[in-house]
Amino acid sequence: MTTQLERRYKAKNKNNIGKVIQKQSKKIVPPLIAIALFLLIWQILCSSPDSNLPSPIKTFQDTWDPLIIDPFFDNGGTDKGLALQILASLGRVAIGFSLAAIVGIAVGIVVGSNNFIYNAVDPIFQVLRTVPPLAWLPISLAALRDANPSAIFVIFITSIWPIIINTTVGVQQIPQDYRNVAKVLRLRGAKYFFKILFPASVPYIFTGLRIGIGLSWLAIVAAEMLVGGVGIGFFIWDAWNSSSLSEIILALVYVGIVGLLLDRLVAFIASKVVPE
Repeated sequence: MTTQLERRYKAKNKNNIGKVIQKQSKKIVPPLIAIALFLLIWQILCSSPDSNLPSPIKTFQDTWDPLIIDPFFDNGGTDKGLALQILASLGRVAIGFSLAAIVGIAVGIVVGSNNFIYNAVDPIFQVLRTVPPLAWLPISLAALRDANPSAIFVIFITSIWPIIINTTVGVQQIPQDYRNVAKVLRLRGAKYFFKILFPASVPYIFTGLRIGIGLSWLAIVAAEMLVGGVGIGFFIWDAWNSSSLSEIILALVYVGIVGLLLDRLVAFIASKVVPE
């Protein structure tokens, strides 16, 4: 009897594992095929000696040592591996985005809760959010007199608008039934905030945060190209000045992967926080 149960249990486990593998393969195999086709087309188009761009094989050969094989090398100054360049950029993004999240959520809640304030500041926000990120850089350099804080400010001012706007909309979209319940239960102040306002606004807040983190990563790459120092943006600009297209292509791959991971990280946190 025990042997039969064990066999059934093993067979059931095998079937479950098989289903999981089959399900995952449907998600993994198509992107791998698409990437392989992309690389093949790229290789065909750029394999000619007259091509202005390096092929995938040439890019790999040019950047293998030391950029790929040793991403953490440090020769002093700005001569560092891609991992260290990206970590420097992520440090700036972490500071700028965190400040934008704190200020943006607070301002969005205040603006969304008061119609007079909303009507007063909404036109200003709509104008400021359309200003390109790099247009703020001269202002920040003039005010802060330092490249690193200026880059952080550009991240802050770029990512704060979607956070403010989405938080404001979230507060304004609180169902009237929730407000009626709050009145019946006499929920005010902190109790109203934590029981009604914030939980109802969380999905909108995380939508703004997800948009904001993507804009932050875009802004830091562009800002670092101009302010210099250690960072992936300056690395790309320095590679361009050195006519190292292979290094630029590799850096772009890293930038894209990190941007995807940042987006997925915020989405994962949202899936744990946002009520279903």
